[in-house]
Amino acid sequence: MISRIDLREGLPDDLRAVLPRADLDVEAALEKVRLICEDVRHRGVAAIRELTARFDGVELGSTRVPAEAITGALEALDPRVRAALQESIRRARLVHRDQRRTDTTTQVVPGGTVTERWIPVDRVGLYVPGGRAVYPSSVVMNVVPAQEAGVPSLAVTSPAQSDFGGLPHPAILAACALLGVDEVYAVGGAQAVAMFAYGTEECAPAVMVTGPGNIWVTAAKRLLKGRIGIDSEAGPTEIAILADRTADPVHVAADLISQAEHDVIAAAVLVTDDEELADAVGKELAAQVAATRHADRIGEALAGRQSGIVLVSGIDDGLKVVDTYAAEHLEIHTADAREVAARVRNAGAVFVGAYSPVSLGDYLAGSNHVLPTGGCACHSSGLSVQTFLRGVHVVDYSREALAGAAAHVCVLADAEDLPAHGAAIRARFDWGIPE
Repeated sequence: MISRIDLREGLPDDLRAVLPRADLDVEAALEKVRLICEDVRHRGVAAIRELTARFDGVELGSTRVPAEAITGALEALDPRVRAALQESIRRARLVHRDQRRTDTTTQVVPGGTVTERWIPVDRVGLYVPGGRAVYPSSVVMNVVPAQEAGVPSLAVTSPAQSDFGGLPHPAILAACALLGVDEVYAVGGAQAVAMFAYGTEECAPAVMVTGPGNIWVTAAKRLLKGRIGIDSEAGPTEIAILADRTADPVHVAADLISQAEHDVIAAAVLVTDDEELADAVGKELAAQVAATRHADRIGEALAGRQSGIVLVSGIDDGLKVVDTYAAEHLEIHTADAREVAARVRNAGAVFVGAYSPVSLGDYLAGSNHVLPTGGCACHSSGLSVQTFLRGVHVVDYSREALAGAAAHVCVLADAEDLPAHGAAIRARFDWGIPE
């Protein structure tokens, strides 16, 4: 069901090349996406209607969801789901509120200061995927940090669903209502990214778009990056687990399956120095998958080239493997889980010990589940309040403070053969600048 890679004889120089990873050819999707985005750019809502009919099988009227549909979805929501979403929102706000930045002023010299101001972006488009599963939790993960950052205008979009009268899934609409979001669109795919990038008759353009999506959403983000800011190019979800002989194979298998449930190209990777654990997990996977609702989807994901069990000689090598892999989600199931977790450098989020599974992070840990994939955790972070803020330096120097720096500025300007830079300084001092 799941392949093995044996690295107990030593780690190769090009470790990344031998680790499991999904094929995701975003470049191949770019040309198709380019046509879609250009169509939306020039024809607006008319293009979106045609694209939605073609890809989603829905004949749209307005792209914007009526306010009564949003409030109606909340009224009809299962009270248990409502309570769970409210608790998810409460915990997410606790964590993201503490991420707020404060302005700082540094006195560089007497009379000369630099202040770093943190200013939220003006408007964001928040993408919530639809398809094999429904993700009201992604509404929470997108909206809460944007709100806590102080973004003054935000809109949510999610694909139109033929099963729900051409609207997004009711649970998504209900989550928007709980968060006070009343600007929601029934648009998915690349056309949704283009809608936010260029604007339409019904939707004002945004300066940023965030949220995970399929390969077409990812390709549109890549294509339009620069025209509009993006959070990341999200790929298939992935989990890596670093475990030793103390790990419970039942827990490990269950957690691998939990992420494989998302998609047939979801990645599930176990890194362990214990062959007996690997064997036990293999047996548990077979037993647990057979008992799950989405057994076919999970089985395909586990059998794919993106999933596997990696055997290593010890936890130190295991850490090198998981740091190279740079997983979206990394669980640590070892004897000294906190100490091992503290040594991890590359992961979207780290889950410590047997009672911090990724499923908790997906919904209720308070952390954000919009995380870097495809190895990008070695240079990128998950969605946070910081995503929606810009640091702006405000430089405030007096005449005397400028005079103290003037000679150095002129020397450096001359060294770079930019004499007008120095002239701009000299123009302020009729007595000249001392050498």
